[in-house]
Amino acid sequence: MPMAPPPDLSALSLAEIVQAMEAQKLPPVALWNPTHCGDSEMRIARDGTWYHQGGAITRPAMVRLFSTILRREPDGRHVLVTPVEKLDIAVEDAPFVATAVKIEGEGLTARLMFQLNTGDLVAAGPDHGLRFVEGEDGPRPYLHVRDGLEALIARPVYYELAEHALSGDDAQPGLWSDGHFFPLAPAQPA
Repeated sequence: MPMAPPPDLSALSLAEIVQAMEAQKLPPVALWNPTHCGDSEMRIARDGTWYHQGGAITRPAMVRLFSTILRREPDGRHVLVTPVEKLDIAVEDAPFVATAVKIEGEGLTARLMFQLNTGDLVAAGPDHGLRFVEGEDGPRPYLHVRDGLEALIARPVYYELAEHALSGDDAQPGLWSDGHFFPLAPAQPA
């Protein structure tokens, strides 16, 4: 069964985005515990490009399919898992990239809807937090996608979020989504 192409986030209403999010069905990878079988010879680059044996995977439907069987292990490794095998996959930064955002509402009623490079849709909120890490090249923002898997927020999307955060009336610059506040500044080390 072919996978449908991802929707155009900017053309969708909030209700349509929520409906599309609810239709996203993922395999129950958390329930699958096959014996580790080795290395997939795959890698996800920092920019979200997937590679197999050094060559880029250029079919978006193939990347979307592989992304549905991606899991993060308790030790931090990333694996591709099916009911019968589990293969390591190298991830340079985060396995996903948030490539677009739609912002609706203000303050407590705001909602941030992200589209990932795989076409998945994720609404920031208590279950899908935002975090900001200070890197050598400036702040690196992340969105929690599912079960320990994160999306690096693309630089243009981050700039849009920063502009929105700085235009707010909050004492500390940050973003509201689904009633939850996410400070824009990176967390200070303990």
